[in-house]
Amino acid sequence: MTFEMTIVVLGGALAGFIQGVSGFAFGLVAMAFWSWALEPAIAGPLVVFCSLIGQAMGMRMLKLAAIPRAIPFILGGLPGVPVGVWLLPMVDPRLFQAGLGALLILWCPAMLLAARLPRVTFGGPAADGVAGFLGGIMGGLGGLPGPIPTLWCVLRGWDRATQRSVFQLVFLTMHTMTMAGYLLTGTVSVRAAWLFPVMLPIVIAAALLGAAAYRRLGDVGFQRIVLGLLAASGAALLASSLPKLLG
Repeated sequence: MTFEMTIVVLGGALAGFIQGVSGFAFGLVAMAFWSWALEPAIAGPLVVFCSLIGQAMGMRMLKLAAIPRAIPFILGGLPGVPVGVWLLPMVDPRLFQAGLGALLILWCPAMLLAARLPRVTFGGPAADGVAGFLGGIMGGLGGLPGPIPTLWCVLRGWDRATQRSVFQLVFLTMHTMTMAGYLLTGTVSVRAAWLFPVMLPIVIAAALLGAAAYRRLGDVGFQRIVLGLLAASGAALLASSLPKLLG
């Protein structure tokens, strides 16, 4: 196995495990490895494909009662994506990423250290739809549909099974849309397509191990993992955007 493939396999295995535990964050973890070994045109479709596999594996633990709670996020997110794409030429994505990264770095550790997390009880499904809409805009603008809906679910104070189910349904929908777009526009290259069957069993095995670890977590442990991953996401955004802005 070449050094490049070793990096790809290790990154995919670790990302699949983390996604199996948390229900999200495959791209965050995988790109920390794959950005060193793969071109963006290959890494992007591969992240979406593997994320889809991980989310599909997680459907085994889907809490059916959470489906109505996921629908406003999905209905809000779908129109948000084209709005983000429309805004893309008008907004500096690096400045957007740096601002979001700073927010996550400041807010998530504060929530982790709080003795009691704040709970948002107002707004109902309409507020959830707004969170989904903002996530869709971020997806179209910077390829980051996850942080706002994920953080909003934590603030809602739902149990871990409900949070995880909402994450998975929302991200499964977004990733399916993205992959369909890739296929319709011919974005998936031959090399990326060759890596799909290579990574398939690795992601499945890693997601199963992650799901087994998830079953051992309580609500507090799950919240800590989610907030920690969001803080790590913020740090990664700042690390990638600040040098370009300052330069």
